[in-house]
Amino acid sequence: MLNSSSGTAAKKKQEELHAELRAAFERHTISATLEFLEGPDLQEGAKQAARRAAAGEFDAIIAGGGDGTTRTVASALVGADIPFGVIPLGTLNNFAKDLKIPSDVTDAVTIIAAGAARRVDVGNVNGQIFINNSSIGIYPYLVLDRDRRRKRRGLSKWPAMALASLRAFRSLPLRRLSIRADDCHDTFRSPFVLIGNNAYELRGAALGRRPALDRGELALLVAKPQSRLGLLWLGLKCVFGMVDQHNLRSIKVTALEVSSHRKRLLVALDGEIRSMETPLRYKIMPAALRVLAPAANDP
Repeated sequence: MLNSSSGTAAKKKQEELHAELRAAFERHTISATLEFLEGPDLQEGAKQAARRAAAGEFDAIIAGGGDGTTRTVASALVGADIPFGVIPLGTLNNFAKDLKIPSDVTDAVTIIAAGAARRVDVGNVNGQIFINNSSIGIYPYLVLDRDRRRKRRGLSKWPAMALASLRAFRSLPLRRLSIRADDCHDTFRSPFVLIGNNAYELRGAALGRRPALDRGELALLVAKPQSRLGLLWLGLKCVFGMVDQHNLRSIKVTALEVSSHRKRLLVALDGEIRSMETPLRYKIMPAALRVLAPAANDP
C-alpha cells in the first residue's frame, strides 16, 4: 500500500518509484503487488489487503508513506497475526525511525525481506489507534491551518506551517481539561497535551525518540506554564519530535481519560486531525502489531 502524496513519494514520478520498489523486491526474489492509494481508498485498500492476507493470499502487508499512511494501514492489522512492513516515504517517518528502519528504499526492503518480526504496542483513543502519539491543543490547530494554506495558496508544507505558527502565536488555544489516570486526577489549563505510545526520551542525543515500543505504557506529557512564545516554540518542537523535560510534565500510565466542558475536541493522531467526542478515553494495546523490523536491541 503506497501513498503517492507522501513526502519522498511526491518528489518522484509514480513510475520511477514503482520501478525502484519493484527492483528492490525482485532482488530478494519477493513477488510484490504494488498499489498507489490515497485517502479513503487507502483505508479501504488496507482492509481488503488484511482480509486477503488472513486468507493466505499475502505473506505480509507493507505500508509505503509517512506516519499517517503507516497508521492507516496499521489500523487494519491491529490484533491480527499478519506481518507488517514499513517503507519510509514521508517527511518525518518517526515510527520507522523508532523501529530503526532505514530511510533508503532499498535498505528498507532488505529489512522486510529478512522476515524478522516482533510485536509492538499501539495507542488507542475512543476506538482510533495511533502508532506515535495523540495530542490536544495547539498542534491540531497548527496542522489544520497549515493544510488550509497549502490547499488555498498552493504553498509547500513548511512555509505553510510557518504562517500557521504566526497565527497561533496571536490566538493561542487554551483548553481547560480534566485528566484521570490510575490514581491521579488533575484539572488544568494548557495549550498542549501529548499522549505517546510508550515514553519519549526527553534528554540527551536521543531527544524525541522512543527507546522502546513494547513496554505497555502511555506517556502523558502536559505543557508547563510559560510564555506564549515558549508555548508556540514547544508546539513546533513537537512537530519535529523534539519534546524535552524542561517544558513538559511527564507521567507514565496504562490508561487515562481526558474530559472537557466541550462536547468535542480536535485531536491529532500521528499528525492527522479528527474531531472527537469527549471524554477521550486512552489506553495502551500491548503487542497489538506484528512488525517486520530489526530486533529491539540492534544498534
